[in-house]
Amino acid sequence: MIEEMRLRDLGVIAEATLPIGPGFTAITGETGAGKTMVVTGLGLLLGQRADVGAVRAGAPQASVDGVWIVPDTGPVADRVREAGGDLEPLGAGRAELLVGRTISGEGRSRASVGGRQAPAGVLADLADELVVVHGQSDQLRLKSAAAQRDALDRFGGDAVAVALARYRTAFEAWRALDRELGELQTDLDARAREAADLRVAIAEVEQAAPVAGEDGELALRAERLSHVEELRLAAATAHGALSGDADVPEAPDASTLIADARRALDRAADRDPALAEFAAQAAEVGYRIADLAAGVAGYLADLDEAGPHELAAVEERRAVLASLVRAHGSLDTALDLLASGSARLMELEDDGDRIERLTREREAATAALDDAAAALTAARTDAAQRLGALVTEELRALALPDARIEVAVTPATPTPAGRDEVTILLAPHPGSSPRPVSKGASGGELSRVMLAIEVVIAGVDAVPTFVFDEVDAGIGGAAAIEVGRRLARLAESAQVIAVTHLAQVAAFATNHLSVVKASDGSVTASDVRRLEGADREAEMARLLSGMPDSDAALTHARELLSIPAHVD
Repeated sequence: MIEEMRLRDLGVIAEATLPIGPGFTAITGETGAGKTMVVTGLGLLLGQRADVGAVRAGAPQASVDGVWIVPDTGPVADRVREAGGDLEPLGAGRAELLVGRTISGEGRSRASVGGRQAPAGVLADLADELVVVHGQSDQLRLKSAAAQRDALDRFGGDAVAVALARYRTAFEAWRALDRELGELQTDLDARAREAADLRVAIAEVEQAAPVAGEDGELALRAERLSHVEELRLAAATAHGALSGDADVPEAPDASTLIADARRALDRAADRDPALAEFAAQAAEVGYRIADLAAGVAGYLADLDEAGPHELAAVEERRAVLASLVRAHGSLDTALDLLASGSARLMELEDDGDRIERLTREREAATAALDDAAAALTAARTDAAQRLGALVTEELRALALPDARIEVAVTPATPTPAGRDEVTILLAPHPGSSPRPVSKGASGGELSRVMLAIEVVIAGVDAVPTFVFDEVDAGIGGAAAIEVGRRLARLAESAQVIAVTHLAQVAAFATNHLSVVKASDGSVTASDVRRLEGADREAEMARLLSGMPDSDAALTHARELLSIPAHVD
């Protein structure tokens, strides 16, 4: 329940506080005074899209703040805490929730929930649990098949909800199988071509039998073999310098020179310990030179074994690998094909078996969907009979004593919402054939049908707050009085807020607010006042005749205010 709402610089309203509270609140005012801004403000608190045009001319921003009384546990409290907001405990299982919304003149919008900034989507989530809003556009929406189906499903309660959830699960399972099977059958030729190409590609890789990193190793080997004579000369020269040249025995070499140095140091080492250390180092250098000479000799032996035939073999192998790289982008990708490609090929070659398997699975899913659809249709049909009878009874009390409502559930194309088309039919007079409200109902009849449906649904699907924006459009006289009575009856189990231009409706409100317009010649601003006593009588007289001071209108106003909400 919304306890209070504060508006600032919204439309023509400069600043106003609406004390709402429980029961039936009627909001009236002159045309252009800003009554609809109250509904606009409430819509902003419920997460509806912000319109920069709602910012009052000359103001930097518009703001709306609301105080809600909500249960301290349950979906609303959970969503508030999930968004980081807080609730103020009031006791008896209730809590106070503060929400707000601002719109800047540049179009930026901000929302707050429980004292914390939050996305506007959080407000929309809360709205689903807190409020049902009806305006003239909603009366038109009632003409749509989807809106009529939604109304029936709300009335059907758990029985329809459980059946609908089961149907949607079955529908999604069936649709996924049907889509997969359809794509498989449609792409059968393309998949066959893919399988043939994949077989050829895998065979080429298998025949080449590449090894990871092989191309790099072969590149280094080819470089070596291409310069073998240069490498042989360098190695032979180095080997001669290290260990001597057999062809020139008298030439000095590193091994001989180091050995000579070591012997000289050893002869004098007993005279000075420092020379002994140098002798040890010379011995170590000698060992290293010997190892180096042996390594160079081995390298020379390998080079002697290499020849033009080996280079040719290396280049041939590199050509094979280069072909794989051109085909697949890299050698690693070609190697990956052996693993991933084989699995894909098995999948493609299994198309026939997959089609048979998916066909069987789809047949089973179709049977499950048929069962779920039949159960949903049965639940809706049962709810439709009860809804039609109860709404018909309500219409008798709304000055349509001879009207009859039927709710038809007929087969339709399968959708995620079921296989049913729901149509609300109205027979306004005895002997008249029921016709869809989308075709045969007048504006006034549509208003009363919508109100009757909400009154009936409220008995099984309680909503804390109802907001009606000119629900009385197209009606007057006795019918308007009955609409007022029904709003008062609805307010016995829920909070009701109604923007109205009819005194016959406002007369039954327990809280009457008036949007008052004042003008200084250049700037028009509006305020909201709670009316009681003589002020309320004057507003009622204005609604009746346009003359708040008319004695006749005041008498009529007092007469309306004395009408009881309940008729024995």
